[in-house]
Amino acid sequence: MKTKCLIIDDEPLARDLMRSHIEKLENIEIVAECGDAMKALQELRNHQIDLMFMDIQMPQITGIEFLKTLKHPPKVIITTAYREYALDGFELDVVDYLLKPITFERFLKSINKYYQNTQEELQNIAPGPSQNNTAEAFIYVKENKKVIKLHLNEILYVEGLSEYVQIYTKQKKIITKTSMTNMQEKLPDTDFMRIHKSYIVSMAKIEAFTSHSIEVPGKELPIGRSYKKSVLQALQYNGSIAQN
Repeated sequence: MKTKCLIIDDEPLARDLMRSHIEKLENIEIVAECGDAMKALQELRNHQIDLMFMDIQMPQITGIEFLKTLKHPPKVIITTAYREYALDGFELDVVDYLLKPITFERFLKSINKYYQNTQEELQNIAPGPSQNNTAEAFIYVKENKKVIKLHLNEILYVEGLSEYVQIYTKQKKIITKTSMTNMQEKLPDTDFMRIHKSYIVSMAKIEAFTSHSIEVPGKELPIGRSYKKSVLQALQYNGSIAQN
């Protein structure tokens, strides 16, 4: 299901830029764009909105004042040229505070915060080991100028290459500019494991292992010396594999 969003900004160029960023993501739908808070209020009455991108300095009433009037507001990402309103925004529990001009990379970080925030709320509502959303879970990764939605259950392994990582699935290889540390933070440690300074594997995709390597479909990956103990413990290694 797509995230339904509302853009509130009295500057047409600012709305154009935000629309351009949002349209690069397939899982977010723009329901409406408004130039002031009064029109935004009407849209909130007429539509179910999950996320608002809201400017602060607007005609009639500021974004902060508007947000304070809402009893049950959707999630909010503030977009403004004024740094001094950041404290007000965070006191109102906004997802993020974006300073104009907003780059796509900074915008994407906010979207990831939104999904992380939403997922944490869902876990608080329905906690427990019976909740298993791995098949539906996904991350966004950027390859060249395209943002790709990647389901976690598609990933076989990740390989680090200096400032880039390669993400391997059965169907394709995605190259994105990030570090292995950042990639490891994105992936849940219940489903993925760092086995080497250059490799992260999906535990569900492991077909076989020895004391020094792990096999996933079509590839044998080395276990790094400094990772060996934790990896074999995670795999419930019982000492029956010959040490070579």
